[in-house]
Amino acid sequence: MLVLQISDIGKILKQVGYKTFFQELMQTLESDFKDWDKFDKSPRLATHVKDGVIELMPVSNEELYSFKYVNGHPKNPKSNKFTVMATGQLSQVKTGEPLLFSEMTILTALRTAATSALAAKYLAHPKAEVLAFIGTGAQSEFQYLAFSQIFNIKTLRYYDIDDNAMKKFATNMQKFDVQLVPCNSAKEAVLGAQLITTMTADKRNQTILTKDMITQPVFINGVGGDCPGKTELEKELVESSTVVVEFLEQSKIEGEIQQLRDDYVCTELHEVFNKQKTINVQTHGTVIYDSVGFALEDYSVLRYVYGLAKKLNVGTHLELIPNLEDVKNLYSLIDDKKEGHQK
Repeated sequence: MLVLQISDIGKILKQVGYKTFFQELMQTLESDFKDWDKFDKSPRLATHVKDGVIELMPVSNEELYSFKYVNGHPKNPKSNKFTVMATGQLSQVKTGEPLLFSEMTILTALRTAATSALAAKYLAHPKAEVLAFIGTGAQSEFQYLAFSQIFNIKTLRYYDIDDNAMKKFATNMQKFDVQLVPCNSAKEAVLGAQLITTMTADKRNQTILTKDMITQPVFINGVGGDCPGKTELEKELVESSTVVVEFLEQSKIEGEIQQLRDDYVCTELHEVFNKQKTINVQTHGTVIYDSVGFALEDYSVLRYVYGLAKKLNVGTHLELIPNLEDVKNLYSLIDDKKEGHQK
């Protein structure tokens, strides 16, 4: 079984380059979303605990099955632990054989950013040049890298309630050719922006962005709201905008639209990619991509990096599944009197 550690993902990104990685990952995501009806889908299984949530996210088609284990604990940074940590597995459906076990903390950030930018490609103004971030935590740099593959981003306005997070972001962004504009509030950050990404972590209903802060039709990428009781956008803003979600059944539970009536219906991302629905800022006004993260995105990034890892000979093959001459003699592996007779 192939295992990819943090360092392995770094090796892959270094050899492929982040531009190619994002471009190919977006192609993979788009292809998988277009095959929407071929997948066995369900909302993720969530275990809510005092200070966060722990989730399992499965999805499969006739060839491959994947799942991700992921947490969300907003108080973790106070003890120098990540808010989000994840691992994932890719398996062969025909035999059930596990093919890949991988870190997914970095891969989640990469696939989230790639899906956001891909959605914006269809939903936002194609000539958008001003990007605004509300929240500059662990996801922020990845979001810029992905958006910069689709748009000619000239100005990046940003705000976070944590000054250290803003300083971290500014330091990491110095190498990129973009004008950085630190702001003193979310309201200031979105001034003149054509693309807005909200990515705060607190597990509660918040109002990071309100309707009166939006003075022109914009694309809003709502990343932070991703579990019951956790939102970032004012209800009136959501109600007055055109909303696109990944998987309606899950987003009604976890997304910004959890604030709306139970029978609320909106477009799903696969319908946009398959051109069954045409939605964009020019014709629909403000468009919200209500991103909560869906298992299909994990499937896409896992199958993509699995292919890269084999091609580039990256990763470690670990003996996590028995490999015996007699597959019915599992006991032989613990019998002191016998050899395991592994192949």
